[in-house]
Amino acid sequence: MEPRTLKRLVAAAVLAAAAAGAAVWWARRNQRPLPVVGQVIEVRAPTGVRIKVEVINATPTRGLARRATMFLRDRGFDVVRYATDTVYRDTTLVLDRSGNAEWARLVGGALGDARIESRPDSSRYLDVSVLLGRRWRPPAKPFYP
Repeated sequence: MEPRTLKRLVAAAVLAAAAAGAAVWWARRNQRPLPVVGQVIEVRAPTGVRIKVEVINATPTRGLARRATMFLRDRGFDVVRYATDTVYRDTTLVLDRSGNAEWARLVGGALGDARIESRPDSSRYLDVSVLLGRRWRPPAKPFYP
């Protein structure tokens, strides 16, 4: 190969490497963090506010309502009752019982992927009802040994 052709190939390779490096730098400079799918967001109850919650296990998985109760209590929610339902659900449903939709959104945000509806019911003496669905997964770490 001629020296002139070799110089041109080396110059083209250097330019290509510089362009690739600049493209990587530009992409990382403008990169935003990607949302993590499947991770529960750390949402807590407001300080000094008592949000009364009931948790109902609407899945065939035993002990799920108890685990969700501990999970919500660790985040400051006052779970006053947990139970099991015989009708199973796929998705988690959070029901606003007291007319305060923001509290239902907080509980739904703590649980992750949940549908939120308003169904006021003053006879329950609750703020929020949670019907756990099959898609809700408790965190991988153990709660209490």
